[in-house]
Amino acid sequence: MIGFVRGPVATLTSEQAVIDVGGIGVAVQCGPRTLAALAVGRVAQLPTTLVVREDSLTLFGFSDEDERHAFDVLQSVTGIGPRTAQAVLATLTVHQLRVAVAADDLATLSKPAGIGRRGAARIALELKDKLGPASSALAAPALSADTWSGPVVDGLVALGWPLRDARSAAQGVAEEAQAALDAGETPSVPQLLRSALRLLDRA
Repeated sequence: MIGFVRGPVATLTSEQAVIDVGGIGVAVQCGPRTLAALAVGRVAQLPTTLVVREDSLTLFGFSDEDERHAFDVLQSVTGIGPRTAQAVLATLTVHQLRVAVAADDLATLSKPAGIGRRGAARIALELKDKLGPASSALAAPALSADTWSGPVVDGLVALGWPLRDARSAAQGVAEEAQAALDAGETPSVPQLLRSALRLLDRA
């Protein structure tokens, strides 16, 4: 794995920077924010991830280690490859991504090209514990007894389930949500969504 590249910037385009590493021009695919911080002739050091495919080797570069981690984690989501992960980080900062995931904010998560509501729901579900904590001031508000079911239904619909089935599955996990409330805890929407998906898969 190539952990980073360092050297003078030889050329810049709208999608990549070529870094002179010991006399070898290394092409690095970068998002717009990373590219905006570079200048031809100036020395740059970029954390990188090498993506290997049968017909290509592509090096992706990032402004910092946090962004690289988010890029790698995004690719663990079903249906998201490196180009889509790069599109997400071109639209949202890592902080914005963390806050949106913590808040189950499907409207924000569906903004990047190629995501849509179903992809946004997958990101919110699969990355809940992988991106690190969002700022406590911006994290999702606590859920009460009458507010957890809506996000569960919305998440199931975004994943392609009919509204009637989604509502039925949400009712099926009501006992689990109530148990959390009785214990003085906040019902976890991602956990309830997983339980609802298991009910639908068994139906």
